[in-house]
Amino acid sequence: MTSKPCMGGSGIPVAKRKRLVIAIDGPVGAGKSTAARRLAEILGYLYIDSGAMYRALGWKAVRTGTDLHDRQRVEALALATNICVIPGTPSARVLVDDRDVTAELRTPAMDEASSVVSTYPEVRRRLVTLQRAMAESGGVVMDGRDIGTVVFPNADLKFYLDADLSVRASRRLRDLQRGGGQVDLETVRVEVARRDARDCGRETSPLTVAVDAIRMDSTSLDVEAVVQQMLALVQRFVKPDKS
Repeated sequence: MTSKPCMGGSGIPVAKRKRLVIAIDGPVGAGKSTAARRLAEILGYLYIDSGAMYRALGWKAVRTGTDLHDRQRVEALALATNICVIPGTPSARVLVDDRDVTAELRTPAMDEASSVVSTYPEVRRRLVTLQRAMAESGGVVMDGRDIGTVVFPNADLKFYLDADLSVRASRRLRDLQRGGGQVDLETVRVEVARRDARDCGRETSPLTVAVDAIRMDSTSLDVEAVVQQMLALVQRFVKPDKS
């Protein structure tokens, strides 16, 4: 493995990039991660799940015994931690200080940890710096909650994907059940609504719709329908990379 995609500066002008930076934002359960991953696969781009990077920091906080609610300690931990995403098979891998932690991030505990640490300003500033470096040369599809507004305000294309709360809760329940979680729909619905409130109400980088984002509602669409709509717009700028 190589950590090369983690290297770089703050970004280069769009005109000098050969491949696009595509930002996909939206609330939990809207289907943005699945759509972003599929879109990146078709285009031959690197897919970066920004939420996984916050889970990765939450993972390190838990592993080191850092109190998630101690903002000062968590922010110091973020500054001392290197998190990057590298291409992998069948999907990208997340490394924390060169350790592959991908398989350990998709748990309810890591979801909760990321939800807490992502509210801290210095944590967000640190991870935004890392995210921008990974996309320096373009060829990236990144999803999250502030990608088009904060991380890449000058992204070539921005999408905001949303869906009804009930649909998002059902999708989230299926994800948790596939991971072995034992929860009921109402509990998940309440948690998704709570996450929405936290994401939209946080002081730093709240979840909002970028003024130039293309809004899409996935309530009645499957993943392939969403991706095909996105791809039709992407293809106005670039052809899929066959290499």
